[in-house]
Amino acid sequence: MPVFSPTMAHIDMDAFYASVEQRDFPELRGKPVVVGGSDPTRRGVVSAASYEARRFGIHSAMPLRRAWKLCPQACFVPGRMSAYVEASRQIMDIFRSYTPHVQPLSLDEAFLDLGGTELLFGPPEETAATIAERVHAETGLTCSVGLAPVKFVAKIASDYRKPRGLTIVRSEELLEFLHPLAIKRLWGVGPKTREALTSMGVATIGDLAALGRDLLERRFGQSGLKLYELAQGIDEREISSERGAAKSVGHEHTYGEDQGITAVLERTLLELSEKVARRLREQGIAGNTITLKLRTESFRTLSRSVSGAEPLDQGLLIFQAARNLMSKVERGGERVRLLGISLSNLVPRDQVQPSLFDEESPERETRLDRAKDVIERRFGNDVVRRARLLEMKERSSG
Repeated sequence: MPVFSPTMAHIDMDAFYASVEQRDFPELRGKPVVVGGSDPTRRGVVSAASYEARRFGIHSAMPLRRAWKLCPQACFVPGRMSAYVEASRQIMDIFRSYTPHVQPLSLDEAFLDLGGTELLFGPPEETAATIAERVHAETGLTCSVGLAPVKFVAKIASDYRKPRGLTIVRSEELLEFLHPLAIKRLWGVGPKTREALTSMGVATIGDLAALGRDLLERRFGQSGLKLYELAQGIDEREISSERGAAKSVGHEHTYGEDQGITAVLERTLLELSEKVARRLREQGIAGNTITLKLRTESFRTLSRSVSGAEPLDQGLLIFQAARNLMSKVERGGERVRLLGISLSNLVPRDQVQPSLFDEESPERETRLDRAKDVIERRFGNDVVRRARLLEMKERSSG
C-alpha cells in the first residue's frame, strides 16, 4: 500500500509584530518587547509579545499595566501597522510562488495546499522547509510550519514546536499525534464545552474519541458529531485560495481615562479614520460599510453601521461618516472608554469611482493621500498631520 506525503501546510510567523520591531530596530533584539503602547501605565492591551517577554508570562490581549508589572524592564512600543502589512505582503508573495492555493487567516498565518507541487519543488516535506528558510532569508523573520493530511491538524502542528518549528504528521501517525493532546487544542472546544467535557472525565482528544459518536451526539447534537470526527482526524475542508481574505479593516483606541469631551472624541475619530484609510490604500482595497464601536465607562459596548453607495478609502470621508454615526449613539451621558472604526464589505480599489472623492477637488485629495502614504512609509506614521486634526487638537485642549 503506497504511503502519501501530507500536503496541507499551516505556516505561522513567530511573534510577528514583535519580531518585525526587533528586526527593524537592532537595539530591541534579545530584549523583552511588548507591542501595544509606549506608555504601559495607561490603559491598553498587548497586541504582541516577543519570546523574551513571554518568559515573564506576558501574552497578547493582556492589559498593558499587567504586562508592565510582570516585566517593568520590557521595551513597550506602540506598533507600526504599515510595517506589518508590508512584511505580510512579502511573506504571502513567497507562499504564492510555490502554490496558488494559499488561504491567509491573518497578516501572519496562512494555509497552503502543497499537493501537486512535487514535480516542481520536490516532496511537500522539503518544500515546507524551503519556504521557511526563504521567508527568513528574504524578510529576516522566522516562522513555524505544520504539515499534515488535514487542515486542523496542520494548524495544531505549526504551534507544536514554536519558534522555528517544523512538525510533520503523516497519515499513519495522525491519531498517535492527536490523541495525547489536551482537549483545548481541538477546534470548537471553547470554555463552556471544555467545562462540560471535563465533567465527563475528558482531558485529552483521545478521551473524547473514546466516548464514541452516539454519546457525543446525544450530549452536544451536531457539534458533538463534528467533535467526534475531528478527534478521529477527519476534516474534509479544502483550502480556500480566495485572495483578500480579510473581511474588515479597523482600528481602536482605548483612553487612559474615560472621556466625555466631544472635541476629544472627534479628534480620536479623525485619527482612527486616517489610520484605517492608510491601511486600506496599502492593501489596494476600499470598504462599503463603516462600523463605529463605542464602549462606555460601564463597559457597555454600542455599535452603529452604515453602508454607502460607493466604497471608501479616504480618511476625511470615513471620519465624516463615523462622526455622524457617533451622533446617533445614545450613551446616556456616560463617558467613553474605547472608540473603534472598521470598514467591511471590502472591494478592490479599482472599483472606487472618481465621484467618491471630494466634489470640489477630487484629484487633489487623491494626490494628497498618496503623497502622505509615501512620506509615512519612509519616515514613519504621523510625520504629516492634517491641519484639521491640529485645529481639533487645539480646540479639545483649550
